[in-house]
Amino acid sequence: MNQAYTATTNTVIAYEPEAMRGFFVYGFEWIDNLHFLQSPAKFLGSRSNAYVSIAKERFIEFGWAGDGEVNLLWLPPFVFPLELRISPVGIAVWHVKQEEDGISYLLSPVELPFPEFSGAQQ
Repeated sequence: MNQAYTATTNTVIAYEPEAMRGFFVYGFEWIDNLHFLQSPAKFLGSRSNAYVSIAKERFIEFGWAGDGEVNLLWLPPFVFPLELRISPVGIAVWHVKQEEDGISYLLSPVELPFPEFSGAQQ
């Protein structure tokens, strides 16, 4: 069966772990559909531990209690304004949902252009 083009898993995360220290951090109540989250290991293999470690550090700095599983959440390019010129592959955002109160924490390589997220920390 022929399949339409899709980005390969090894191209979804195109930065080194240390770059995540300059990403934007957000909190959001609530993201309750977790069916579309992906394990970082699917895209990074054994290298995922270094990325997840930095994501956890950033989330803790923003107030995360340390519970919940860190995953990737894909945002398609059409959710962004055209002037941001987001790649056709979209953006993979780091996500964790705090078990205690259900707050989701997001770590994004680009500033998210949604009014709910104004004033995010970098």
